[in-house]
Amino acid sequence: MPGWIAAISDYCSQVPPSIPAVPAHPGFWSAARSPAGRSRPEAIEVSGGYLERLPLSAVASGLVDHAEIWSFAGRDGESDRDRGLPDGTPDPANPALTRRVFRADGPAPHASADAVDFIRTVGAPDVLCVWGLGVDAALLEACAGSLKIYNSIDAPALRISDDLAARFDLFLTGADWQSRDIQARIPGARTLVLPIGPAFASGQTFFPTGADKDRDVVYVACAQPYKRHDILFDAMARRPGTRGLLVVGYGHQTGEFRDRAAREGLDLEIVGPPGVPHAEVNRQINRARVGVVCGVDDGAPAILTEYQLAGLPVLANARLSCGLQFVTPETGIAAHEGADFAEALDRLLRDHARYDPRDVALSRWGWQPSMAVLSEKLTEIRNARTVP
Repeated sequence: MPGWIAAISDYCSQVPPSIPAVPAHPGFWSAARSPAGRSRPEAIEVSGGYLERLPLSAVASGLVDHAEIWSFAGRDGESDRDRGLPDGTPDPANPALTRRVFRADGPAPHASADAVDFIRTVGAPDVLCVWGLGVDAALLEACAGSLKIYNSIDAPALRISDDLAARFDLFLTGADWQSRDIQARIPGARTLVLPIGPAFASGQTFFPTGADKDRDVVYVACAQPYKRHDILFDAMARRPGTRGLLVVGYGHQTGEFRDRAAREGLDLEIVGPPGVPHAEVNRQINRARVGVVCGVDDGAPAILTEYQLAGLPVLANARLSCGLQFVTPETGIAAHEGADFAEALDRLLRDHARYDPRDVALSRWGWQPSMAVLSEKLTEIRNARTVP
């Protein structure tokens, strides 16, 4: 019977105390706030970013009836801004999704007596997804009966200890080498190359708008060194007159970017930071002809398929550690940095109208085919648990 799914983000606002503490209000969670018995939403829109799309896909596909996203607050009380988020109630932006914020008792992998109290009161989710820096053994033990899935969302295959990793039933990875790394560290580990960003693409969030193409190339990435914006700047310098667009959600390098563009006479427009909503990201990337991914040590960026859904071919760094499987002759080109990258950009700009990557992305990497693969694997794991 369908149940419910919870995805745990490793996001924690402020800085948790270094010494674990008992929640200020033990027993706060009540059955009235439980997902059990909650009616299945009539209309389910798979939308949002990497964190929302897999849980919503699970509901839309019929795998579960209800989806939640959990995150952490670093302090008790009104001083923590995250306590003002919709907590235990449907998300106003998507009623098919519930968000909860638990009090963290320390740094990641997060311990949370608050979360364990909730689970013991209302029951564990049928499927528990843990992303990034993870949670402690007590929280995983409280969900012993759940099917537990892990994804690092980063270039390292595991960002948790082997002891914690051994408690998971399935690892979603961004490349074959990540799967091999996990299997070498965790004997008997089950893996799927199914990164939660690009593999659960949402055509409802990213789509062609028909906007005029007033920019040649767009890069959607945080303004941090590992995203290797320098490779794009070098390509623009090698191709005078290129009109570049950066969409930046966060990061500390935007000032450096503006200074370099001015110094080298590059035609570069920067949108953000602070954070740019998904609808605005879609609007901005539709202004460009080509989308680029320049990083190397990156965990299969979701923007790989988001560009494609908006109708843009992709130019990716050929040394990208995770996600090159999404760059095919139908969707774009992978090229090495330097002259090769600039030449590939020139070629894509000449030929961009020949590409129609949206249908390819939806049929191969949209949430429907990805959820079908994941559901089959979870059924296999569930059946293996029942074998004497």
